[in-house]
Amino acid sequence: MAASMQSGKRAEAGFTYLGVLLLIALMGIALAATGELWSTVAQRERERELLWVGTQYAQALRSYYRTSPGLAQYPQTLDDLLKDPRFPGTKRHLRQLYQDPITRSDDWGLLRSVDGRITGVYSRSQQLPLKQSGFAAQWADFAGLTHYADWQFAAESAFVDNGRKASRVQTGAEQ
Repeated sequence: MAASMQSGKRAEAGFTYLGVLLLIALMGIALAATGELWSTVAQRERERELLWVGTQYAQALRSYYRTSPGLAQYPQTLDDLLKDPRFPGTKRHLRQLYQDPITRSDDWGLLRSVDGRITGVYSRSQQLPLKQSGFAAQWADFAGLTHYADWQFAAESAFVDNGRKASRVQTGAEQ
């Protein structure tokens, strides 16, 4: 009788052990799913930040071009957007130089005009964007692009105050 009671306790201990293993496995699966969801949410937030920062750069470049004394020109460097060297006082087109939210670096890709001046910026990331549609009107061309590096924020695409798409900036060759 004592032997059969010990045998029953061993069977119960085995089932408890299996139950604990199953619980640990389920918790691992739940944590993995939560991690993946968290990663997706973080990437979407970085995409929103990239769109905002890119718009800031495009608007600053457009402002630099439009306030040019004499011949309209784009800046030589991004630092020129912080303190415009063409004016004796402090003229700012951008509050600060922003990091690329995707790569977390200050190394932006630069769109340049024929004379080497900066007309736009883009991320250097070759990562696939989650966002594939539903862009604001000025960035509607980003729909379906396969890399963040394809999202090019050009001064020509910056919005004007009332939300309509800005007219294309004329370069010296077009005038």
